[in-house]
Amino acid sequence: MEKYVAVIGAVNVDIGGRSFAPLMARDSNPGSVTMSLGGVGRNIAHNLRKLAVPVEMLTVLGSDRWADIIEDSCSELGIGLGMALRAHGERTSSYLYITGPEGDMELAVCDTDIARFITPEVIERNLRALNSASCVVFDGNLTAETIEYIAENVTAPLFADPVSVTKSEKLRPVLRKIHTLKPNLLEAQALTGGATAIECAERFRDIGVRNAFISDGGRGMTALSDGGIFALRAYKCRLVNATGGGDAAMAGLIRSFLDGQSAEESAKYALAAGSIAVESEETINPAISDEMIKNRILEVENE
Repeated sequence: MEKYVAVIGAVNVDIGGRSFAPLMARDSNPGSVTMSLGGVGRNIAHNLRKLAVPVEMLTVLGSDRWADIIEDSCSELGIGLGMALRAHGERTSSYLYITGPEGDMELAVCDTDIARFITPEVIERNLRALNSASCVVFDGNLTAETIEYIAENVTAPLFADPVSVTKSEKLRPVLRKIHTLKPNLLEAQALTGGATAIECAERFRDIGVRNAFISDGGRGMTALSDGGIFALRAYKCRLVNATGGGDAAMAGLIRSFLDGQSAEESAKYALAAGSIAVESEETINPAISDEMIKNRILEVENE
């Protein structure tokens, strides 16, 4: 079997609303509503497939019609579900978000309670496949016990996405075990107590984190690697929907790792991937590709 990336995490049904005008609290806002498949884990897996990376996913689906739709979609994309399980009588994860007219997320509710079925025992049953991967990426939707088991028993390089400020706390005990951490600034602040991205990176270094790429939306990315810290400005783009930018950036970091790129090259690739992702109404930009990302980097460097 060819080498692959293993993804452990959520698969959601995404329901998104975009207001036509600045949002008014406690009122009905005219806008557009879309439905698509998402979840941090699945979004990363989908982006990796767009970047020609083989993917095997360990996730849990409910017993509703959405589970069948997700299975069909993963099959079409080439995302392997040999490690996935079904939780009978449960609802598949869902994510409800609202953006303003510029596409920035204003509010969201994430129902990923089904992730509790991804237990340490499930990880143990799939340990051989996970340890055979080029790397393993997991998201903060998993339980603290499962995250701890992964950190202690998976020998492949670990990539982690905290998902949210609240869920980031589950990563705190295992930060030194993670090869590459990709928080946004709010998550990094929660984990370190730092104020700025640079200060967060310095505190991650003091904690013993090896590699951290802190995304800060339109301000760019601050990276820690091999003890060095540097910052890159954001890539110019036409913001349509910011929801999938971080997931594309994580996929970019993984593809860069597989390609043996330096930390600076990886950060540029991740920024370019994120900038392309947010230019689409869909969470995953259907046009994203390795060639498109490299062309975006060249465009920025030739400005």
